[in-house]
Amino acid sequence: MSASATPPKFIGRSGVRIVVVGDQGTGKSSLIIAVATESFPESAPNVLPPTRLPADYYPDRVPLTIIDTSSSPASKATLVAECQAADVIVLTYACDRPASLDRLSSYWLPELRRLEVKVPVIVVGCKLDLRDEQQSSLDQVMSPIMQQFREIETCIECSSLRQIQVPEVFYYAQKAVLHPTSPLFDQETQSLKSRCVRALKRIFILCDHDRDGALSDAELNDFQVRCFNAPLQPSEIAGVQKVVQEKMPEGVNEHGLTLTGFLFLHALFIEKGRLETTWTVLRKFGYDDDLKLRDDLLPPIFKRAADQSVELANEAIEFLRGIFLMFDSDNDGALQPGDIEDLFSTAPESPWSEYPYKDAAERNVLGGLSFEGFLSQWALMTLLDPVASLANLIYIGYTSDPALAFRITRRRRQDRKKQQSQRNVLQCFVFGPKNAGKSALLNSLIGRTFSEKHTPTTSDRFAANVVELPGGIKKTLVMREIPEDSVKKLLSNKESLAACDIAVFVHDSSDASSFNKATELLIQIATHGENTGFEVPCLIISSKDDLNSYPLAIQDSTRVSQDMGIETPIPVSLKLRDLNNVFSRIVTAAQHPHLSIPETEVGRNRKQYRRLVNRSLMFVSVGAAAAVVGLAAYRIYASRKNSSN
Repeated sequence: MSASATPPKFIGRSGVRIVVVGDQGTGKSSLIIAVATESFPESAPNVLPPTRLPADYYPDRVPLTIIDTSSSPASKATLVAECQAADVIVLTYACDRPASLDRLSSYWLPELRRLEVKVPVIVVGCKLDLRDEQQSSLDQVMSPIMQQFREIETCIECSSLRQIQVPEVFYYAQKAVLHPTSPLFDQETQSLKSRCVRALKRIFILCDHDRDGALSDAELNDFQVRCFNAPLQPSEIAGVQKVVQEKMPEGVNEHGLTLTGFLFLHALFIEKGRLETTWTVLRKFGYDDDLKLRDDLLPPIFKRAADQSVELANEAIEFLRGIFLMFDSDNDGALQPGDIEDLFSTAPESPWSEYPYKDAAERNVLGGLSFEGFLSQWALMTLLDPVASLANLIYIGYTSDPALAFRITRRRRQDRKKQQSQRNVLQCFVFGPKNAGKSALLNSLIGRTFSEKHTPTTSDRFAANVVELPGGIKKTLVMREIPEDSVKKLLSNKESLAACDIAVFVHDSSDASSFNKATELLIQIATHGENTGFEVPCLIISSKDDLNSYPLAIQDSTRVSQDMGIETPIPVSLKLRDLNNVFSRIVTAAQHPHLSIPETEVGRNRKQYRRLVNRSLMFVSVGAAAAVVGLAAYRIYASRKNSSN
């Protein structure tokens, strides 16, 4: 692999802003004048205006804007603002003033950290021509400082007077922005970073067309042409393989360059300072500076109304079926945690290792995901973050049209008019007071053992699983547990119920206050739905049915159900696993969005008022029409009478 003469395109970057800082008298202004004019100034102003180097100054063809600064206390605010707007910092000291070198670690570098300036730093020793030959070498001086301050990308000494390494200073500054080391390489361990390995592994797999685990000469040449617009000669391929084989025998086999060898080559490029080679490869395959797919590669196919959702289409489901079978290493019908990690080893990280996806699907005793559990995880990710779902599909090998992988559902308001939901993934909001059994309900959905220990839920939690209905129809149910303390914040958003297909209200059937609180929550949700137009079907779930009900439980539940026009509560014992087909009933109710809609007294009165107004308007319209007809008849009569006369 070798770099091409054709410069890479840096998508989204129109220039690099370099801010030069350092103690007074270290040569900042002279350095800038020297690079811009290729001459040394007899005298330099305290602070130069912004200096621009054109795009053709360096091979990457990206223009530079160089900002001079003053270290005087009066200019502190300007200095801070410039540093925080910088793409890269050039930090200067004077080779003939050891005190200015000491100030790098005692003041400047800690100050940049304090200001949270998180950009690369190039340390530059100016006035090299005045350097005492008895001084320690640059490596000896800077090595401990670079160990302490990892943000230092490189160090260099220069002389503006003698024009020694002046262009190199700003070349390294530009390179630190366009080809940064930090995302790729860990200086401490001297190894490629995990996200870099993952990206390169995906690129390797995409280029390994025959899937034999190695890049043949032809595949290596195709890779070279794609990335660098130039083929490799047979002697160059042999040279690459020889270098790898000498340093790492497992990097080459009878089929060609292995993944191990491919990674070794890139580590070698980086160690030799040829970061542009690895970055050119990464950018050709769509990666940004964070080693994630660029936004322009994730087409905006998810435009939708608040009450629409995104689901996987059959195209994606069939692709995932093939992926599941490929990574089911022991053919036991489940993906173990190691299989999942291997599956996502070409993504920046495993998307299911953190909230909200961690522990959201049913797993077997070994932590394995069945195919239905696997699809449930994907359904949840697609529902909550369809862009992340698309990105991860691409990371694991999906190459077809993204638009074919997803479908946007019909609006829920339209579903209500049609009296039927077409959705395959239904989202259920779970409300209820503390210790009512909400978490236990979610645990039951994903097959977890009941626990007597109550652990309060402090933030929204999700669970997803496939529910089979009578007739063999399968739907994915996503349950979102909303803590009692979070309801007020949820309802502060007018569209908060737009994504909800059905709401359930869980209460402890042995506790009257639990039922009262659940009823209050039901009224809040119903009122919000009536006020915003996002009414949702609602069910009440009486949990802890294994305990004795409080004395007026039957009367209270009957009254609330009748008053609000919804089904009577569904009794369940999550402890005894007596679920009373609760999940099937939730899905069935969600599929008929025109039913089980609760009505508050205010909402009912509002509807009656609207009916009266509409009826009055209808009478007025009929009366007006009759008057118009009568007037027309009179005119005809009058016309005929006049004619006869």
